[in-house]
Amino acid sequence: MASLKVTQTRSDIGAKANHRETLRSLGLKRVGHTVVKEDRPEFRGMVQTVRHLVTVEEID
Repeated sequence: MASLKVTQTRSDIGAKANHRETLRSLGLKRVGHTVVKEDRPEFRGMVQTVRHLVTVEEID
């Protein structure tokens, strides 16, 4: 099954509260931090919410 490699590229300072909470739910704690998540609709939706703060790569 494919996975998503999500990296936080921008700070959450000044972002909306729900965007900060979404980053924390993804497991991202600071700029440059990377997590690998399963490619599921729940995680795709989270990434879509904070797409301006992260970069995403598909990995196998």
